[in-house]
Amino acid sequence: MKKIKIILTVFLAIFIVNGCNEEDFELTNPSGLSPETYFRTEAQVQSAVNAVYANLQTIGLYTRTYFFAMDLMSREALGNPQLEADKRVYLEWSFDASHAPISWYWDSAYRGINKANFVINNEERIDAIPSSLLTEEKKDKFIGEAKFLRAFYYFILVTRFGDIPLITTIPESGEGFPRAPKEEVYDQIEADLIDATQLLLPKEATEDGRADRGAAYALLGKAYLYQEQYQEALDAFNEIYGEYSLEEDYFANFREEDEFGPESIFEIQFDDDLGNSAVWNSNAAGEDANEVTFRGQEYGFNDWFNAYPSDDLLDEYEEGDIRFDETFYVVGDTFAGGVIEELPLDRNAAWRKYQNYYKDVNEDMASGINFKVIRYADVLLMMAEAANALGMQEEAIGYINQVRERAELPLLDLDLVQDEVFDAIVHERFVELAGEQVRFPDLVRWGLAADYLGEYGFQEGINEIWPIPNDEIVSNEAIGPEDQNPGY
Repeated sequence: MKKIKIILTVFLAIFIVNGCNEEDFELTNPSGLSPETYFRTEAQVQSAVNAVYANLQTIGLYTRTYFFAMDLMSREALGNPQLEADKRVYLEWSFDASHAPISWYWDSAYRGINKANFVINNEERIDAIPSSLLTEEKKDKFIGEAKFLRAFYYFILVTRFGDIPLITTIPESGEGFPRAPKEEVYDQIEADLIDATQLLLPKEATEDGRADRGAAYALLGKAYLYQEQYQEALDAFNEIYGEYSLEEDYFANFREEDEFGPESIFEIQFDDDLGNSAVWNSNAAGEDANEVTFRGQEYGFNDWFNAYPSDDLLDEYEEGDIRFDETFYVVGDTFAGGVIEELPLDRNAAWRKYQNYYKDVNEDMASGINFKVIRYADVLLMMAEAANALGMQEEAIGYINQVRERAELPLLDLDLVQDEVFDAIVHERFVELAGEQVRFPDLVRWGLAADYLGEYGFQEGINEIWPIPNDEIVSNEAIGPEDQNPGY
């Protein structure tokens, strides 16, 4: 079981922002807490930082919307007949600016940014706490966590919406914020992560589930890679190369008892023992107990089974790739309930990854399995991509082969040319990271989304990003209908 859990208690001093409209900002609360009086003890600073993490555990993000949207848009997953209409729109590319889950996604991330800003903008007050009450190392770590998380929230926003409001201060008026060019957003992401690499502690000195130095370098390299800054990406990844290792057992990455293992770089935490009383009113707020994800029951073949693996994904696996059996269930496999004699709706396969069926006959709504947001295999394949783009084919193949060796597959020849190495990376990321919400962003940044998804309704020049939510356009006076993304 999890050794240490971040208990995301309600932080009363944190104010909640509705999107980027600042009319509802409150710097004090009915209990009388304020920035001027709050940051006095380690427990108070800890509570403020915990609150920043909490917005990852919302229906708008990792509790529900995030995995459905990414898995369905990439067509790694397809929907069974009972799949709800507000999820099916991702398969059909029929969502628009009024789609509620997209608004929750936006709101969840900006509320997280707002909470991070509250911590970062009170750095002087945190520094003023006597070292007898809060050590300098912990002060740095708390600020580093807030900067990492602000960068993470901005990363998942800029990759989904393009140009977005860039907010790094605590506003003192009700004015909204206009969209900033995505290049400026990436600049802020990089600045925050560079700071975080200097402030955070290494993995072995950090509590499980909290951002550490390795996570900051990994996300920094990923941000550079998404901008095709390959040397900078490789430099960042090299800071952590060799400090992690691949799990001997691939499935251990997705088993609750083996979380925070040698391959884990950053995980979104869930623990059904910590409560879920707020789960249905936690679309975006990140308040109260919401320590579970719906992933298990939503995808579980013996439960709701709303989504199943696509044949395109199943067909991508090479013969003998052990990851197939560790990622999917097929007829004849065993689970906690015995032998699978048939799958519902005559499907060819069901998801094994992130499911509790290795120990439970049935899923319930409260899955406590963490989401692996960045793991070492992902970093190795991103290193391969950067090295290949820089003309370092042998090095790139070496990184790929580390991943293939665990999958018990033949190693790639070292004489492959650049295009062949790139094709190998596309394949390897598809099967290694299946159902981990990276396929769709990969296709977009490679310019391949229309090639793979066009026949299903994807429109090039439109669907690479989402619409700015109508709620934001209505509430933010600095963004109008004329600022909407093309095609929406």
